Amino acid sequence: MFTTVFPSSQANLPIDLFAAIAQLKQELNAVVLAHYYQDPDIQDVADYLGDSLGLSQQAAQTNADVIVFAGVHFMAETAKILNPDKLVLLPDLAAGCSLADSCPPAAFADFKRQYPDHLVISYINCSAEIKAMSDIICTSANAVKIVNQIPADQPIIFAPDRNLGRYVIQQTGRDMVLWQGSCMVHETFSEKKMVQLKMRYPEAETIAHPECETAVLRHASYIGSTTALLKYVQQSQSQSFIVATEPGIIHQMQKAVPNKQFIPAPPVNNCACNECPHMRLNTLEKLYLCMKHRTPEITLPEATRLAALQPIQRMLEMSV
Repeated sequence: MFTTVFPSSQANLPIDLFAAIAQLKQELNAVVLAHYYQDPDIQDVADYLGDSLGLSQQAAQTNADVIVFAGVHFMAETAKILNPDKLVLLPDLAAGCSLADSCPPAAFADFKRQYPDHLVISYINCSAEIKAMSDIICTSANAVKIVNQIPADQPIIFAPDRNLGRYVIQQTGRDMVLWQGSCMVHETFSEKKMVQLKMRYPEAETIAHPECETAVLRHASYIGSTTALLKYVQQSQSQSFIVATEPGIIHQMQKAVPNKQFIPAPPVNNCACNECPHMRLNTLEKLYLCMKHRTPEITLPEATRLAALQPIQRMLEMSV
């Protein structure tokens, strides 16, 4: 488990963190990249807000000297893979990912050896080590598009998310070998509670992320990446939505169309399990402190970085 230790007390925080972060951006020539699942305050100070594909594209294009990644560990790793000469900071190194953790590199290497003729397409929600063992990286936004570009006679391993893999199989008709990983947040939604919620809000349209289980997806009238869901609610004629993904995106939905109603899909238990505990480790205070002290920094062995760079570059090329 990673830990983040800052050299000074958090008691010395400035009164206006928004202004202090803006000043540090100028001093460091820094860019703040944030995922939609971050707390609203972090979303509001970000220079770019997006899903995994958009964040990867921004990381590849930035001219900043410092990249502050308000997301989880694999996202900051991706930024470092694309920008080896830049300082990449993550507000809390403990901000990991249950999906990435579900695919240990040694176990995946053994799995891959069982299918020597298979092309490996890995969802970006994985460690740098898994990316280094992959042929192409994908995101939920481009997975179907990328698989459709692979010759029909080429067998495929899809890792690490089995739910996204099943969805891609359904959309493409390809018979892929799936690694059995999953996201703890997207597997926590209750189909029973979803049906009850639909009965309570009969006019609400259900939208879902493809990382959700099949039982939940079958109730959705629209399935898409986080960015796709955000665009959809702006274009749809519906006035209310049941949203089956991490509820952090609802902040942007409400900003985009404040006259519409957004209802977070309920988890199995009476808890906040539909919020990603890893994403929520990042706070505005930690974001300020990591910029002030330029730590914690993301570093990678150069051999791993170079091996992981190639499949990411293939993804970016195939996503145009």
